[in-house]
Amino acid sequence: MNFLLVTVCSLAIVSVVHGTTFLIGRRIGRYHVVDVAWGVGFVAVAVVAALAGTGDPSRGLLLALLVAVWGLRLAWHMYGKSAGKGEDPRYVALLRGDFSAGNVLRKIFLTQIAATWFISLPLQLSATKGPTPAVLLPVLVVGAVVWLVGVVFEAVGDLQLRRFKADPANKGVIMDRGLWAWTRHPNYFGDAAVWWGLWLITVTGAEALSTVLSPMLMTYFLVYATGARLTEKYMAGRPGYSEYCSRTSFFVPLPPRLGTG
Repeated sequence: MNFLLVTVCSLAIVSVVHGTTFLIGRRIGRYHVVDVAWGVGFVAVAVVAALAGTGDPSRGLLLALLVAVWGLRLAWHMYGKSAGKGEDPRYVALLRGDFSAGNVLRKIFLTQIAATWFISLPLQLSATKGPTPAVLLPVLVVGAVVWLVGVVFEAVGDLQLRRFKADPANKGVIMDRGLWAWTRHPNYFGDAAVWWGLWLITVTGAEALSTVLSPMLMTYFLVYATGARLTEKYMAGRPGYSEYCSRTSFFVPLPPRLGTG
């Protein structure tokens, strides 16, 4: 019964977050504000799950803290990235010219609510479970390390790209330095690592394995649906991009290939 309470409360809070964001987007006439709310929604779920759950409070606090570090940094980054700009081309293409409230809610905000709720299921289930068994503590530690690697890749990758774009001398030049020399998408790779790390932390027994589809779905989004593949679709044809692709790993970081391009 506690899981039912946690999951209902989680769905309610993420609905409030994205419902409020929809009203803001409606007011300003731009719906890319949903990208800011993406991270905030997960933070809200993590906090609500920790408060409503009757499971191990120390693990709940740890998960809430880790999700907050990731989610609030991402929200701030997305706010800075989109502030003062027009609508994101992804949403223009998705809505196909129909900016009616019903179409926007269905195609953007309800999808975000469902995705946030499903991806956060490991956090919800963990909030109802007792302390991590001693035999699984190494898994928890590995999860924390994977989370840390992910946060570093995502944050450093975003910072490197922002500084690169801020230099007028780099206008029209492909970013291929720092982490971007090892993977074409350090931010998306980092995001995926964060959620695999969080999932490992939630593993307290066999029942937790049932939530593995959650980080898998997040990874699918990051690679195929709204992340790396979509970005490359927009980047295709830019001068130097094909050469960059020939020497740089697509997603998982690998040493740059020499003698190509």
